Amino acid sequence: MPSIHVYEPALCCNTGVCGPDPAQELVTFTADLSYLKSRGADMVRHNLASDTRAFADSAAVRSFLQVAGSEGLPLVLVDGVTVLTGRYPTRDELLRWAGLETSRAAESTPASSGCCGSASSGCC
Repeated sequence: MPSIHVYEPALCCNTGVCGPDPAQELVTFTADLSYLKSRGADMVRHNLASDTRAFADSAAVRSFLQVAGSEGLPLVLVDGVTVLTGRYPTRDELLRWAGLETSRAAESTPASSGCCGSASSGCC
């Protein structure tokens, strides 16, 4: 399974979901991360404030920071390759990068009843 690393700007805590009014994007991303880990995904989250060593140890991250600065974070690497910068990934993006089925694909699987075989059947 691919290894997904998310490098985040300095947050007040490891998840950024703290205080009286946490940013919704961080709440959503934290939930998505939990979901993918429960499905066996290899995901690691790095906070610039508390995990600076991870930023220093990666040549790709160091190069990115030299060009874009911390304003360009978050940065997402999949097996060391940059796949996203400047925003948090969606759950479907994470599922795709992890090699897991996306929720849309699961929802769009045709029902075995065959009810909606044609638009004229009246059930669609």
